[in-house]
Parts: sequence; structure tokens; C-alpha cells
Amino acid sequence: MSCALLLLLTSLALAMGTGAAVEIQRPRGVPQSKRQFYEENKPFTCLDGSSTIPFDRVNDDYCDCRDGSDEPGTAACPNGSFHCSNAGFRPAFIPSSRINDGICDCCDTTDEYNSGATCQNTCREMGRKERESLQIMAEITKEGFLLKQQLIHEAKRGQEDKQVRSGGKVEALRTVKETAEDPEKGAKERHLKSWEEQKELIRMEKDKTRMAEAFLELDDDSDGYVSVAELQSHLELDPDSDGSLTETETQVRCLLFLPLKSREDFYHTSKLQGCKLVPPTVQTPEKRGDDELSMPPYDTETQSLIDGAYSHLNLEKEIGFDFGPSAEFAYLYSQCYELSTSEYIYRLCPFNRVSQKPKFGGSETNLGLWGQWAGPEDNLYSMMKYDHGQGCWQGPNRSTTVKLTCGKETVVTSTSEPSRCEYLMEFTTPAVCQEPASLDEVLHGHTEL
Repeated sequence: MSCALLLLLTSLALAMGTGAAVEIQRPRGVPQSKRQFYEENKPFTCLDGSSTIPFDRVNDDYCDCRDGSDEPGTAACPNGSFHCSNAGFRPAFIPSSRINDGICDCCDTTDEYNSGATCQNTCREMGRKERESLQIMAEITKEGFLLKQQLIHEAKRGQEDKQVRSGGKVEALRTVKETAEDPEKGAKERHLKSWEEQKELIRMEKDKTRMAEAFLELDDDSDGYVSVAELQSHLELDPDSDGSLTETETQVRCLLFLPLKSREDFYHTSKLQGCKLVPPTVQTPEKRGDDELSMPPYDTETQSLIDGAYSHLNLEKEIGFDFGPSAEFAYLYSQCYELSTSEYIYRLCPFNRVSQKPKFGGSETNLGLWGQWAGPEDNLYSMMKYDHGQGCWQGPNRSTTVKLTCGKETVVTSTSEPSRCEYLMEFTTPAVCQEPASLDEVLHGHTEL
């Protein structure tokens, strides 16, 4: 092996061992992916195809192309963009107006090549920190995905158990429920009938009481009778308002003074004698409590049958929910999670509702009822939508979007109100964790070689 070849191999080994980046020559500000469009020995055609210019007019600080593609490394074109290679970190694009503006935008300092600004290349340090962060995220995703597999297994077992318990007997259970409620319907009807009878008795006794009070008012001499003379002394009873009561008018008043049933009794028993009225006998109504207005409770057997029927119907409802492709979100059902801030306590009950309550007293506000999964088409189960909440003053009904992110724990991490009466809630759960890619694949997605 010649000394020259040995030196070449040694140099390559050192470069690979130190992870040195190989800088491929291209015009300043051009990304590697567009290198083929910038060949020094050929005329340059604007990337939008608008014109062709000699190559020496590329990066000459004069804008020739309408799309600014001839000035990738200067600030000549207002719509141009500059590519930061940022070896050791992530490449990036910045507006060409930031080139040589005295502020270091690229971590490799390439945007300030002619401004005199003092910049330090921080790409490797930033890359190291990002790799550490990605490593932590990868570990969380890995652990979260393992937890998700457990959730799927438990959900599958739970669904099988529910299906067995339901056994496809939903219609039969409805019949059981309705049969169990028949005694309740009968009890309610009997109660209402009894209550109507009691109310009629109370009404009649109240009429008698009012009649007795009127009698006492008309019986001026308190002799227990109301005579024609006594009636005629009460001009408020004068039907034609002529200032006096005739004997006929008095007789009519005698009859009208009494309730219909009492009129008949007085007339047929001759207790109405020359318009002398015998004071009515009044029984004091018994005091009745408000509890008579309420329906009597079910007996133990009936209540047990009703509870059982409702339990099975709720089971049917739970089975019908969309808990994700593998029912990984089923464990959230019937659970609630809270986040306490300086002013409020936010409460998320997945597949049910979202609410907000003042921390130091006050009523709870409904921020939305379960609506649907609302993520994008390629990631439907990444967002929940809760709507039809309590109305805002002169505004729409409140609604909440819940954004789900991967995490080892199930917890509400933040809430905000980006628009009036529209809330955003951040929620971590292992159920949304996807199978993790290797760290090398993740890093590859952030690096342009």
C-alpha cells in the first residue's frame, strides 16, 4: 500500500471517527436539495422558469428572478429565502431580509458573513441538547406505548366481559325494565287519584270556612241568625246599586250567599226561613304536609328490578362508544381529571363533559358536553370536541377542544381560551402513544447531510 493511499484512508477514518461534516460546495444560501439547479458552468434558470441569466449574476446582490431564486445568499430580493446549513443541528430557512442585519439567526453564523457581527457557532451544542430531549421523548413514547398495549389488552377483556353480561338481551332487558316500572305507574296513579279526592275535600271545607266568616260579618247582633234587616243594612250587597235592597233582592242574596250544595240543603230542609240563615257547621281542616304531594317510594323488589334494568341499558350505551381503533381510550370512561389554576378548577370527564368552577366559591360552568373525535383525517383520535356548553353573555354556547398528547400519565396539563367562549385543553394519556421509531430515525428526520 502506497504512503499516499495510507494517508488518504487515515484522513477518512479520522473524519468519520470525529463525525466531521463534509461541506459540499454550492452557492451561499442554497440547500443541498436544490444544488443541481446551480451549476457554475451553465446559465441559471430561475426556479419559477421566468427567465435565464448568466451564472455570474447569481448572488450578485441584484434581483433578476421574480421568485428571488437568483439571490439565495443576499438580501437583494424581498421574497427570497436563505438556507442555514447548521451542521450538527437542524437546517433552517430564514427570510433573505435577515441576511447581514447584525443579528445571528443561523446557529452556524452563515447569515452574518459580511455584517461584522460577532457570532458563535452554537449548532453542536444545540444539537446535543436536542438529541437529549429527543432521547427523553423517545423513552416516554416507548413507555407510553407499552402502557397503551396493556390498556388495549384490558379493554379487550373488559369488552368481552360486557358482551357476555349483555348477551344481546337488550330488548329483553327493556321489557324487564318496563315490567318493573308497572307497579310504579300503578302506585303513582293511585296516589294522584287519592290526592285529587283529598284536594276536593279541602276545597269544600275552605268554602265552608269562608261562608262562616261572611256570616259572622253579616250577623250584626250576633244572635246566630242573619235577618232581612241585617242584610239590608249592608249596601255592598245591593245588586243594582240604587242605594237600597228590596225584599226580593234580599231573598236572592240569601240564596247567592250560600254555595250551590248548601243552597240545596238549606232550601230542601227549610233552614232558609224568611232569610234567617243558620250559621254553617265548619270542621277545621287537618293540616297536611307537603309530603302528600310526592309519589310514594318503590318497594325494595321493584326498585331492585328497575336498577338492574338501568344498569344493563347503561352497559349497552358504554359498549356503543367509539373508544378508538383498539378501544385504547375505554379506560377513560366514567373517570374525571382536574387541573387547578390560580382562579379556577377545570374538570374533564372524557366522553361526558368539561366544566369550570371558581376556586373560591361560585357555581360550576358547563364548558361543553361530549360531541365527537375531532382530529385531522390522518390522526382522528388526537382531539376531542365538547360542545353545547353554557351560553356566554351575548355570545355563543361554550365549547372545548381537548388536544391529546403522548405521556406516561393521564393528566390535564393546561387550559386556555384562545377565542371567546372557546376553550383549549391539553391532556396527556398513554392511549395516544404510537409505536416509537428508533432514535436514529428520529434524528435523521432533523438532519440534512
